[in-house]
Amino acid sequence: MSDNSLKVDQFKATLWAAADTLRGNMDPSEYKQVFLGLIFLKYISERFERKYEELKAGNLGYENNEVEYMSCGIYFIPPEARWSVIMEHCDTPHIGHYIDEAIHYIERYNPELKGILPKYYARAELDQNRLTNLMMLFDTQIDTKADSDLLSVAYEYCLSKFAEQEGRRAGEFYTPAGIVKSLVQSLDIKGGRLYDPCCGSGGMFIHAVKDITNHQGSKNDISCYGQESNPTTWKMCLMNLAIHGIEANVGKYNADSFLQDLHPDLKADYILASPPFNMSEWGAERLLGDIRWQYGIPPAGNANYAWLQHMIYHLAPNGRMGAVLSNGSLTSQSGGEDEIRKNIICADLVECVISMPSHLFYNTAIPVCLWFINKAKKPCERGNVLFIDARALTDTSGRVKKELTAEQIARISNKVRTYRDGEGYQDEDGFCAAASIEQIRENDFSLVPGRYIGISSSVVNVEACQATLNELTQELKNVLHENHRLEWELKEALEELGYDI
Repeated sequence: MSDNSLKVDQFKATLWAAADTLRGNMDPSEYKQVFLGLIFLKYISERFERKYEELKAGNLGYENNEVEYMSCGIYFIPPEARWSVIMEHCDTPHIGHYIDEAIHYIERYNPELKGILPKYYARAELDQNRLTNLMMLFDTQIDTKADSDLLSVAYEYCLSKFAEQEGRRAGEFYTPAGIVKSLVQSLDIKGGRLYDPCCGSGGMFIHAVKDITNHQGSKNDISCYGQESNPTTWKMCLMNLAIHGIEANVGKYNADSFLQDLHPDLKADYILASPPFNMSEWGAERLLGDIRWQYGIPPAGNANYAWLQHMIYHLAPNGRMGAVLSNGSLTSQSGGEDEIRKNIICADLVECVISMPSHLFYNTAIPVCLWFINKAKKPCERGNVLFIDARALTDTSGRVKKELTAEQIARISNKVRTYRDGEGYQDEDGFCAAASIEQIRENDFSLVPGRYIGISSSVVNVEACQATLNELTQELKNVLHENHRLEWELKEALEELGYDI
């Protein structure tokens, strides 16, 4: 481990320990906003102050010209709200009140930030002594002059830690990094328009930009568009993107992608998304004739296929997308989902389906899969779908949350890219196989990878076998349920004709 990596890890541990002491009697979802808001406040203030010193050194009198900062994408911070000035009042018993006032000043000069930063640092539940200690830690430990990326690292790390604390509610704002990296690296984003219709705290955008810059690209190669329905999460997204220096159009307010599409005319080159699993009560009754339902009307009780069709609709003619869905989407038959899946498969849009290891999420134990849709398959892909069973990649002992390693992510993504390029791809016993649409038809349009890959002859993974058995059991339940429904319909129809059944 390098000295810099050790320094960052030590800082993370220190910072999170301070965040935990700040909590007091507050719920994690509440003090999360307080903590992350302070990181953002320090970021925009110190970025302003660096530019201020640069302009002041030029002796042209531009250091107080708001336009100079706007032209550089830097928020103008009035004297009363600058971090260095706030720190002068840090040892007062009313530091929270002073921070709230500073935020009011910032909003006055930067209307686009109005309502984004939390303004309740003076609230009774927030221990002012703990707040003072945290700010002093920020001031002494976060040296942005020495490491300009430290604040963005801190923000991202703390998001993951808050997700760990909040458990089931974490899915509203955080998708585990291993899932996101698997999507991003498999999609192989080069540049263009990137869209996330349920962008949470912006993690998809951040990892996509990192992947582009890691391959000698520029963050300017990509234009990011997003939308988020939760108002608190939407604010977190704006702060997170700003700290990472990413410009994105995530709307001027939070909004529901189904009922209030903020990008109705967008045709994206790439789409990345981790929509809420099996979401019910999503407004289906108000969208029966919607133009997005090109492959069938999604059922009112589950939004999985509404999300899929919403994203397909927003894809450019040559676009590609990757999304996280529950495994139920691979075999579901209720509400006409099987017909929608059949239509999407027969349109030759499904490029790849990946069964992911269990226990990757903080907020759910539901098994998940990755769907990849490609509107412009190469000749080598047409009429086929790649299936990958990645469930055996992680340790199968215990039931605690698991992490994918960089090597495991690379194994998944390299296989997808090789298959897409058509050069050097080979089926791998127990791990991946390409199947034709005709084969999928013979399997009643089930997209469970285990049906097409089989089990490795060299290694039998008990958990993977159990997961396959569970999926097939659920599929059988779906079939029996459908048979039962048809029996009742037939019985009712015969009774109406006068037959006593």
